[in-house]
Amino acid sequence: MAQPSFDPGLTQQYTGNLRRAINKDGSFNVERRGASWRQFHPYLHLINASWPAFFGYVLAGYLVVNAVFALIYFALPAGEIQGARQAPYWQAFLDDFFFSAHTLTTVGYGNLAPVSNTANFIAACEAIVGLMGFALATGLLFGRVSKPSARIGFSQNALIAPYQDKTSLQFRIVNLRSNVLIELQASAMLMTVEGPAHARAYTPLALERERIYFFPLTWTVVHPIDESSPFYGKSAADLERVQAEVLILIKGFDDTFSQTVNARYSYRYDEMIWGARFKPAFRVDGDGRMILDVNRVGDFQPVPFQARQA
Repeated sequence: MAQPSFDPGLTQQYTGNLRRAINKDGSFNVERRGASWRQFHPYLHLINASWPAFFGYVLAGYLVVNAVFALIYFALPAGEIQGARQAPYWQAFLDDFFFSAHTLTTVGYGNLAPVSNTANFIAACEAIVGLMGFALATGLLFGRVSKPSARIGFSQNALIAPYQDKTSLQFRIVNLRSNVLIELQASAMLMTVEGPAHARAYTPLALERERIYFFPLTWTVVHPIDESSPFYGKSAADLERVQAEVLILIKGFDDTFSQTVNARYSYRYDEMIWGARFKPAFRVDGDGRMILDVNRVGDFQPVPFQARQA
């Protein structure tokens, strides 16, 4: 009985030329279509949206709610809102809009006030909407701020470099934040596209060291290229022909949030430098302290080297 081939969850069959499997920001190169509005989850969307988009949604919601209640106040008979001007119409609407803002935020300056029972009932309803709306916005803001996430910087290129008496594939990572990450674990696999059917093949890559206990400096992750490696005997042209892409998953424990965080990245065949070695990204100063320069995580220098042939 044939053993099922390894598939990490990115499928093995597809048509067309894939740009890459994992984008540079760590997201998967997948565009979702066909989902109905029932599958849309506002909380997840607002939690995962960018900060400019999040504040844009909050501002838009604030303006829309005030505009709706302003129209309701504007439709009331004259004199229902004490202190509001009746002409011209644009000034009357502005008075109603600002009265709505005062009511929604429970500021209540006193220059405008509801007079009739109808106006008071509408203002009471708006006050409830304001309390619930700001509570929701505050909860979303807290959820975004408190959500644990990893900011792991990857070297811009992976290197094919000498390693002991062999050759290796190397990439380097660094923690871009000052929080403490421990129990860091790295996994890597090679994705290739082969045959007329454009079938994807995934090969796990054995690493020199899959786990480190502490992560205060940089970590150079090394895959030794020996006889068991899918890179053995391959050239840059061979990797380009099969559209080689190294997929990477980094997991670690965030000591600040006491939760596991992860980061994803990938290197395509055209992002691999042959015959190079990373430069040191840290040094020791005169007082015996280690100085880490996170901007140098990807710095490398060429070295003489010859790949092992099959």
